[in-house]
Amino acid sequence: MTEYREPAVESERGALVAVLVMVILGVAGIFAVS
Repeated sequence: MTEYREPAVESERGALVAVLVMVILGVAGIFAVS
């Protein structure tokens, strides 16, 4: 179970981090423009 679940958790965490980075960059861009 653990060996099979670990990659899925890692990919989910990676996707979450990517989304968070995109949101932070978007907010920073909006603040920079305004």
